[in-house]
Amino acid sequence: MTHLLHLDASARPGLAGKDEHGSYSRNLSQRFVSQWLARRPQDSVTYRDIGQNPPSFVSHDWIASAFTPDERREPWMLEALAESDTLVDELVAADVLVIGTPLYNFGMPAALKAWIDQVVRLNRTVGMDASNPLDPYVPMLADRERHAVILTARGGVGFNPGEAMAHMNHLEPNLATALGFIGITRIHQIAIEGQEIGGELLANSVAEALHRVDALVDALQATVGAARLKGRPQTESAPA
Repeated sequence: MTHLLHLDASARPGLAGKDEHGSYSRNLSQRFVSQWLARRPQDSVTYRDIGQNPPSFVSHDWIASAFTPDERREPWMLEALAESDTLVDELVAADVLVIGTPLYNFGMPAALKAWIDQVVRLNRTVGMDASNPLDPYVPMLADRERHAVILTARGGVGFNPGEAMAHMNHLEPNLATALGFIGITRIHQIAIEGQEIGGELLANSVAEALHRVDALVDALQATVGAARLKGRPQTESAPA
């Protein structure tokens, strides 16, 4: 069984095309998860709407607690890290991380940055190797194959790699860097562009993105299935 962790980061609670001022990124993430479960109903999903229920910002107490060895943590430190522990546990359990997020002012929404700050954590998702001072960081989520699907919506156009506005896109590159730092390096990206322009340009972008989402579901399910079969003991037979 494959487990998905589904995050929505848009401040808009509704769905574009259905609700007034609805979210296009939520449309994409919902499409991905619904298509996945339609084809693999035995799989499971944990859902977090961080756009409507943002994680806490990192505080002084959080930092003091996170950088205190486990055996020396006081009760208040455990409390300060309780939310982070829950979010990290959810991420560690996931085989596929699905993030639906808009591009806000050339970067990620504050709620998504808060989530990143809660899950990139010493001795939970990244370790330290003191014997290698030039590159001491050890990604702890590289222990098995995990995928991240980043589904974004943008007001403007030309933010894809190699395009005119690519240098101003600090959303997907930032996410890919943070996730890669903890060991999630299989990154898949699909974006809708032209919300502020609308009309045929937006409609075509939405249609193309939805088509790509469906194709990605097919490809990832085949990849994840093959990886699971490869990892099975030799005595276990694959399904007929």
